[in-house]
Amino acid sequence: MRIVAYKRVSTARQGRSGLGLEAQEKAIEDFAANRQADVIESFTEVESGKRNDRPALDKALHLAKITGSTLVIAKLDRLSRNAAFLLTLRDSGVKFIAADLPDANDLTVGIMALVAQQEREAISRRTREALAAAKARGTVLGNPNGAAALRRADKGNKAAVRAIKTKADSHATDLVPVIEALQAEGITSLGCIAEELNRRGMLAPRGGRWHKSSVKNLLARLQILEQAS
Repeated sequence: MRIVAYKRVSTARQGRSGLGLEAQEKAIEDFAANRQADVIESFTEVESGKRNDRPALDKALHLAKITGSTLVIAKLDRLSRNAAFLLTLRDSGVKFIAADLPDANDLTVGIMALVAQQEREAISRRTREALAAAKARGTVLGNPNGAAALRRADKGNKAAVRAIKTKADSHATDLVPVIEALQAEGITSLGCIAEELNRRGMLAPRGGRWHKSSVKNLLARLQILEQAS
């Protein structure tokens, strides 16, 4: 059995760092070893799963087709969360296998494609609903001047410190569904989370933009809150 390996990461930063690639490589290597298959070539795509135009995937499919090889990926959702795209790929005439679901038939892949699409839509919906609920409660996402204003007014007493901490905890809690949605989409590094929070217009605790350090502080605060609950 000959296989063409295909791996995908969502961002250029992930592609440079290798984040997520090692796990995919191991899954494909283990599959090849179990099937005693030869990997004739490996392709890596750095692209969003929402897009269907992927040059590396096109090359992998072409090579698999002209060599009669099987396209192997680590996980089905590494291809796409778009059902129409997955179903088109299924019917393209190229054999492909997901290492996490090696015995899947065409019907199984079709069902998994629809489930993947539903999951993607549900994540997006939950994020919008969580933000709408926070706004309805009158929650302001971000506290641009709180601590600094109190220090300037010389009101940094214990009660004020507690109030600041309570507001920061509340702000962090309001961001939980957003962070969970990003992580469910495979966005897990500090830098990538910061980029997405900025892109979606989420205010940082002290205003301005999100950075790796502020994301790290947010995740640490959420961990403390979770341990305390």
